[in-house]
Amino acid sequence: MVKCMFLCLCVRSLCEICIQMCFLMLHLLLCDSRLIDNSLSVSSPAPASLTQTEGDSVDFTCEVSSNTVQHTHLSFAWFLGANTEAAGRPLISMDKDFRLIPGPGFEERYKAGLIRLDKIGEVTYKLKMSHLELSDQGALYCEAQEWIQDPDRTWYSIAKKAAEKTILTVKPKDSESLVVTVSVPQSNLQEGQRLTVSCAVDTQNLKEKFFSLAWLRGGVELARVGPTGVLTVGPDYSSREREGELRAARIGERDYSLILQPVRTSDQGAYVCRAWPEERSSTGDFTQGSGRTKQTAITMFPISGLQVEMANNKSVKEGNKLELSCRVSGVTGQLSVTWQRQSASNPSFSDLIRLDQDGVMAKAEGSLDVSVRALRPAPDLFSLELEEATQADDGVYQCVVSEWKTNNKASSQVATSTVSVTSLESFVRVSLTGRYNQAAEGQEVELICRVKGLSLPRTLTWSIRRDSPTPDTILTLYSSGAISWFGDQQQRYQLKIENKNPQQNEMWYHLIIKSASKSEAGKYQCSVSVVLEQAPRKLKSDLILTMAPSIRANTNADIELKCSVSSSLLMSRYAVTWLLGKQAENKMIVRSDQDAFLTFGPEVEPSLRQRLSVTRTEGPSFILTIRNARSSDIGVYMCEVVQWQLDTSQQWHQFPLDLHLNTTAPVLTVKEGDDVELTCSLFSEVNSPSVFYKVIWLYSEHIESGKIPLVELDHTGLLTYPTHEEVLYLQERLRLERSTQSSFNLGIRTVHEEDSGMYVCRVEQYQLDRDGQWQQKASKEMSPVLLQVNVTVNIFTFNSTRINDRIVDTKLIEWINLSVGELHLCIFSPHRKQSSYCKYRHRVQHQHCPEPHYSLHHFCTVEPPVRVPDHMALAKG
Repeated sequence: MVKCMFLCLCVRSLCEICIQMCFLMLHLLLCDSRLIDNSLSVSSPAPASLTQTEGDSVDFTCEVSSNTVQHTHLSFAWFLGANTEAAGRPLISMDKDFRLIPGPGFEERYKAGLIRLDKIGEVTYKLKMSHLELSDQGALYCEAQEWIQDPDRTWYSIAKKAAEKTILTVKPKDSESLVVTVSVPQSNLQEGQRLTVSCAVDTQNLKEKFFSLAWLRGGVELARVGPTGVLTVGPDYSSREREGELRAARIGERDYSLILQPVRTSDQGAYVCRAWPEERSSTGDFTQGSGRTKQTAITMFPISGLQVEMANNKSVKEGNKLELSCRVSGVTGQLSVTWQRQSASNPSFSDLIRLDQDGVMAKAEGSLDVSVRALRPAPDLFSLELEEATQADDGVYQCVVSEWKTNNKASSQVATSTVSVTSLESFVRVSLTGRYNQAAEGQEVELICRVKGLSLPRTLTWSIRRDSPTPDTILTLYSSGAISWFGDQQQRYQLKIENKNPQQNEMWYHLIIKSASKSEAGKYQCSVSVVLEQAPRKLKSDLILTMAPSIRANTNADIELKCSVSSSLLMSRYAVTWLLGKQAENKMIVRSDQDAFLTFGPEVEPSLRQRLSVTRTEGPSFILTIRNARSSDIGVYMCEVVQWQLDTSQQWHQFPLDLHLNTTAPVLTVKEGDDVELTCSLFSEVNSPSVFYKVIWLYSEHIESGKIPLVELDHTGLLTYPTHEEVLYLQERLRLERSTQSSFNLGIRTVHEEDSGMYVCRVEQYQLDRDGQWQQKASKEMSPVLLQVNVTVNIFTFNSTRINDRIVDTKLIEWINLSVGELHLCIFSPHRKQSSYCKYRHRVQHQHCPEPHYSLHHFCTVEPPVRVPDHMALAKG
């Protein structure tokens, strides 16, 4: 603008046209200046306030961006002010020419590297302050300016913005000093001995403060004790904590202790104690302060004679058996083995199965997977078997072998192997060929479907596509060997099966057209589907179970529980699981698999194991015998049976189990005003992290009426109340609780008489498929529970009144309930020819049954209005 004015002064002596052109140029320049938008943005994710201790280090970041079309430069600076109102003094800055300049008074700390400004990424600036000083406290903020250059190479600032301020408080080191010490009573240990890592914290006013303390080795956290004493264990050590090998606790005002026993060779290394002060707010929440890490201790262990080896890598085809071997040497005592797996979705190892030193096999807690087995085929060899590998079995497998001496775990060694499961699509080949693609009418035609590389049971379908886009099925050959012909296709086609190359699992399926005609012309298709263990099977089981409804017995008597099985399928085996239901939980007590191998539940005590036995009789029937019955044996016993069937490839496969629901009594009688809880317990054989459940509670007034959904908790955890006018009054008082993984309880607060009716719990099972899509696998409804709400009322006799007026059809009399706030609520409206009973202007069914909330002042009115004398008011009821 100044330049333009100078130009105009220079040419003022020229003609008027030139002067007008000068002002026109001035106007254009002013217009252009308005086109540069202020798009500068400055923000900082730092909190509004931050408290640090003298000597600490702290990082701050600031994001600066601009969308200006013209070429501009940015300058940036951090400022530190005495308070939020005063302007700050520059701490460090970067000018528009990208030069770093420390602020006055911060030059020496900048040279020593205690104050740094770095640009990380395109828009982020990072300030790092080491060894904070007490003078560093105040209002800290960042500020940026945007610069543009004129044609004469002069720079002008066109925008300036600052981020929100952060109040930094620096506490004196003397008042908040935290000292952490670590000690190891014995630094040289033999495997199997006890390792104790003791930590202590010290500071002023220790009793008034809270701390968290953690133990680390190699950068991995073993355990942590929180400010309230709660212990959390790192994922890599959770299994050792469950087995009692790791213990950690706060044992005094300032002392903490970590114990590893038995100690392993893999436990050697440097142990670190790290402590954090915790500030407790008025709401009880804790805010973690700056941590302190002090001394480390190096603990060395002599090498044990026990050695464990596994193959580094293992590849198996999907659907085939997975076998892993773990070879041991240098053994001097008894051995146990625990097999663990680390999948892509779970970075820590989780237990699969265990074989203890006595040869007893126990699956991981809560696991009912019958396809995994742990064996010891030789004294120096352990093996893991999975009957049918799937893509979910990919991962790293770990063999943990422990050596025992005099019933104490002396040492443990670990070996790992990476397992890759090759998908079916990569090795199965299906091809279709025909010997006569063009045939004369009446000629015999043969089509061949070649399936190569598949050893699993399969279902094969032949179909034909004529003029319509949808193919017509000719036949389906099931894995059981059964053939299903569609329509009259069997009269025109034949099927021949040829085992062409058993070594390469090559099968040929011939479809023969006996006498070709125009109706057989079309495009033929051969499709093969494979049913893996986790997928629904094509076979349908007609398994029926029967058990005695209830048994009474005396103490110390022998009890026999009989579970009878009936099925029309031949060549079946059965796996039987006996469960005991107590407190809305079903716990497995004993299981006999299809090979009659007996496994006790993880919570069954040795004294109970000695009193249990499972036998099989003709029928078949399975008998659970409880010898010397005790009062602790009381409960609901359930018999779960899994049916196994032999297919045409001589492989055994189980039928999928349906869901089973246990519910409350079929009739539940309560008083009006009580709180009610309806229970619905779930049992399912499927135990997988990809399986989830949806529960729906439904209501119907009568058993013949339709069911109305009250509340839904879907498989993703979303809780909804479907909108239905008939049950709105009830939904406001509902609560759905899932106190355990298998219980879905419906609570009703302050039940009303209108809540009486039938309640049904429906559970649906969902599972993620390989594409990550939800698929419904099963659904089950419990038997309806009849809720009866009894009403207790006091009946009063009211005075009557006579209205001296002639009542005609068009006039209306109403009995009125005078409620709070002078609100008139109709109860009874008689006409000369008909009457209607209503409750708050709604028709009621129980017309002559008064309820407790009818108590108050009552009076009657007549329409057209008739004055009712005061002495006609009814008595208070």
